[in-house]
Amino acid sequence: MLTLKEDNMLKGLPRLSEDNKWFLGVCGGLGEYFGVNANILRALFVFAGVQIVPYLILAILMSCSED
Repeated sequence: MLTLKEDNMLKGLPRLSEDNKWFLGVCGGLGEYFGVNANILRALFVFAGVQIVPYLILAILMSCSED
């Protein structure tokens, strides 16, 4: 059986998370895709100074990744 990380890597691009989201689900989706805790990614977004524009671009790209 594939792990969640391996299963997501086979699907292609990451998707927005429906279960693990605070705002749009970008960090939750990236966390599920890479097998990392989404809170770590959220902290990196905040402390790295990532602005809202790159976050929204990721949200648009991730939501458009349909099978």
